[in-house]
Amino acid sequence: MAKLVVSENLSLDGVVEDPTGEQGFLHGGWFDQSVGGDREAWAKVEYAEALRAAALLIGRRTDEYFGSRWNSRSGDWPDRLNGLPKYVVSTTLEDPVWVNSTVLSGDIVAQITKLKREIDGEIVVYASRQLVHTLMEHDLVDELRLIVFPVVLGSGERLFGDTEDKKPLHLCSVQAVGDGLMLLTYGIIREV
Repeated sequence: MAKLVVSENLSLDGVVEDPTGEQGFLHGGWFDQSVGGDREAWAKVEYAEALRAAALLIGRRTDEYFGSRWNSRSGDWPDRLNGLPKYVVSTTLEDPVWVNSTVLSGDIVAQITKLKREIDGEIVVYASRQLVHTLMEHDLVDELRLIVFPVVLGSGERLFGDTEDKKPLHLCSVQAVGDGLMLLTYGIIREV
């Protein structure tokens, strides 16, 4: 059975909106402004995660964003990401942009539950804030890997939305990434 891992870059106050500054958000572009000299250390962490992944699970906008950037790249990291099977959650998409992608629509919770039973290894979720909300609400997430950037944005879309109930977590590890970033890994505590 697969472990579903949410892997996100976020500000210290939990904002994930417009990290590259292409969406017109007032505080967009915070990734490049905050990563500083830690880009190489960040890339090593991300590449290691890609090597452990068995599949990726993403939303439609993430498919468009990543597909348009990674499809034409080559090298160890792009080849790994492009070669992974990808599952794109969307009610409108018919032809995903990113190579090796399959669209999931309809009863997403049932489909992802089935996917978790069929895949051996990690299913990693990148970006896809709305999808993360659904996954968290339906207790489908097994682990959170959060790379925290040293900036407080004060406003913007946050990774975690409203939930019907609290979601208890346990800290698995804390790792410095370069001199300014922090990788926090949390496991989900399942209520019995």
